[in-house]
Formats: sequence, C-alpha cells, structure tokens
Amino acid sequence: MKASNIGVFIVLVLVLGYYKPQVSMAASCKILSLSPCLDAITSGKTPSDRCCSRLKEQEACLCEFAKDPDYSQYITSPNAMKVATACGVAIPSC
Repeated sequence: MKASNIGVFIVLVLVLGYYKPQVSMAASCKILSLSPCLDAITSGKTPSDRCCSRLKEQEACLCEFAKDPDYSQYITSPNAMKVATACGVAIPSC
C-alpha cells in the first residue's frame, strides 16, 4: 500500500470513527479499536499481541465493518484476512 493510501486510511478512521453515526452497530463496535492492526493490515507484517487482542474484542463487529463502504476495503483485504487468521479470529462470511 502506498504511503498516500495509508494517510487516507488514517484520516478516514480518525474522522469517520469519531464523527460517523454508528446507528447500525452495537455500542461496543468501535473501528478505532483496531488501530493497533493498521501496520499489519497495510504492510502484511505479523500482527502484534495488542492487535490480536483488539481484533478479538471487535470480532462480533467485523461483518458490520465489512459492510460499511468506508471500511470494507480494509476489513476485507488479503492482509486483513491474514491478520485475522494469525490472531485466531474467525473470518466472517457476511
């Protein structure tokens, strides 16, 4: 992923994560909780323990994130699938 794409992702997560209404998501579903996974998702690196912990916390929310057009390209990317597998999180079939 190009550096400019990473910058766009960070801006989207920060702006939309804070200001986008989370009407369809449970109160505990927070995309910003997955920020420790950003490096692993964008670069294909091994996820950190913190990333895996957060991913497990948000596992029930992954389908909602994947259905959201603002986040889907990051949640459903091949690297995101690798991160989920490495963390022992079931890849949702939404």
